[in-house]
Amino acid sequence: MKLPAIAIHGGSGTITFDAKDSKLKKQYLDALTAALDVGFEMLTKEHSATESVCKAVTILEDCDLFNAGKGSVFTAKGQHEMDAAIMDGKTLKAGAVAGLQGVKNPVLVAYDVLQNTPFVMIAGEEAIEYARQNDFKFEPDSYFFTQLRYDQWQEMKGGGEMTLDHSGEGVKFGTVGAVAVDTDGNVAAATSTGGMTNKAWGRVGDSPLIGAGTYANNSTCAISCTGHGEHFIRGVVAHDVSCRMEYGGKTLEQAANQVIHETLKRAGGEGGLIAVDSSGNICMPFNTEGMYRGMKNKTQTITRIF
Repeated sequence: MKLPAIAIHGGSGTITFDAKDSKLKKQYLDALTAALDVGFEMLTKEHSATESVCKAVTILEDCDLFNAGKGSVFTAKGQHEMDAAIMDGKTLKAGAVAGLQGVKNPVLVAYDVLQNTPFVMIAGEEAIEYARQNDFKFEPDSYFFTQLRYDQWQEMKGGGEMTLDHSGEGVKFGTVGAVAVDTDGNVAAATSTGGMTNKAWGRVGDSPLIGAGTYANNSTCAISCTGHGEHFIRGVVAHDVSCRMEYGGKTLEQAANQVIHETLKRAGGEGGLIAVDSSGNICMPFNTEGMYRGMKNKTQTITRIF
């Protein structure tokens, strides 16, 4: 047994750093390490896997390096619309929110939906009102402003084009997520995102959709995905990994690699995922050039970008 264990991601895609970017690269690795350390410490102090992934994602939402929370991209209307989800593998209860605006930490609202409502998902104006009524912290537009995100939006503004947070040239940013297994062998997953630059029509990606971008089941594994959301939705990627384990007898590594490197790639989808099973095995496959990712258990801590 390799319990407890945690893994996190900060997006996938074409990730490049020049020699002059060594300081920025270190900032990414430091941010990943900080989230890992706090999440893992909670696990060692008998907190649940669900509590741990929620906290780890909150830390990443507070970092403007990633496309979630503070670092969320601009929509076509120049706003920030955020989605998040969390799932408890022990109870199979889940909470998700979509289209939040102004909320500092969307994953906390998703966790509240899991804990305190009979629903799985709430969206739009009603989700924002839910967050207000339950006293979640809101921030002004200036909190979510970053020059890089603004510049990305200005390049696309008015063109009717949308882009993934990891598309194009240069340094990339991404959706964040965490998966964990606690000392009792319970697994959990959480994912948070700012979506696509210049997105319109109320578009929602895979991150808040249970079974597509986020899934957890003690019988199999916990999954958090990152990449081209439409392909992850069509392929029900997170649940597909679980099904291959439950019905096909595959190991976590076999199932995750098959889905990312074969099924998803064959359908034209780009991205990756992080996964952990109830024994503490971790897998972090991706079919893009790189993925911001890290894992930690009792014997090792690993953070990677490429």
